[in-house]
Amino acid sequence: MATTLTINGQERSFDAPPEMPLLWVLRDILGLTGTKFGCGMAQCGACTVHVDGKPVRSCVLPVGNLQSRTITTIEGIGATPVGAGVQKAWLDLEVVQCGYCQSGQIMSAAALLASTPDPDDSDIDAAMAGNICRCGTYVRIRAAIKQAAATQKS
Repeated sequence: MATTLTINGQERSFDAPPEMPLLWVLRDILGLTGTKFGCGMAQCGACTVHVDGKPVRSCVLPVGNLQSRTITTIEGIGATPVGAGVQKAWLDLEVVQCGYCQSGQIMSAAALLASTPDPDDSDIDAAMAGNICRCGTYVRIRAAIKQAAATQKS
């Protein structure tokens, strides 16, 4: 049975069992490979996408639970002013090292700034908890979030 979801502003139809995790629909069926598989248990944050503007872990989210919900992936976050600002800050500060976790990091940071435009360190810590970076780029991630927030204000 065909399912239709709004993903990155476009209606996308596909055939998948309702229990299939959104991550696999995005990557394997729709070819949106920017969202990464990390742990498969919603613990590392590599698979983070937005559902109705909120960050969620797509590796454990059954696609059958998403009717009439709006999904944004790393491929679409740059179309939003906040997402574009976060991506620019990431590039300006050369946050990425290996890059594997960065799509999830950017999605979590964009959700934070959309809800809290001027976050303090505790806001950043809370929003980014559960996003693991094996390369340890946390200092640059925090700096990029602060730069994106400052740019948003001006």
